[in-house]
Amino acid sequence: MPSGEELQGLLRGAALRVTRPRLAVLGAVHAHPHADTDSIIGAVRNELPEVSHQAVYDSLHTLTAAGLVRRIQPHGLVARYESRVGDNHHHVVCRSCGVIADVDCAVGHAPCLTASDDHGFVIDEAEVVYWGLCSDCSTARSA
Repeated sequence: MPSGEELQGLLRGAALRVTRPRLAVLGAVHAHPHADTDSIIGAVRNELPEVSHQAVYDSLHTLTAAGLVRRIQPHGLVARYESRVGDNHHHVVCRSCGVIADVDCAVGHAPCLTASDDHGFVIDEAEVVYWGLCSDCSTARSA
């Protein structure tokens, strides 16, 4: 987890004004990988009880647009946010409880997969979502 000074440096490095809500949201995303908006609001309110929902939404939008946060939304789930940006990785999602984990790309460099037909697109990213049961859910089913 980055320190307060490191979070400020990330914001400044992205040419963003350093505000208490942005710092709190960025810190919450670092502390809670793959958290949904409600979880982030709860975490931010532990630090800034007076922060509005809108301030958190605005901060998430700004941080995502600046490339400091990544928004993912596997099919059928609410949007989640993560601080792991700038690399090429995918996700595995539990069909039962919805837990999400990072999966490194087997090849390593974006887009890491080659489309059978690119239809004239210049492809710069490939996103794969693996689905299955996490260890806790698969153990519970077999018990």
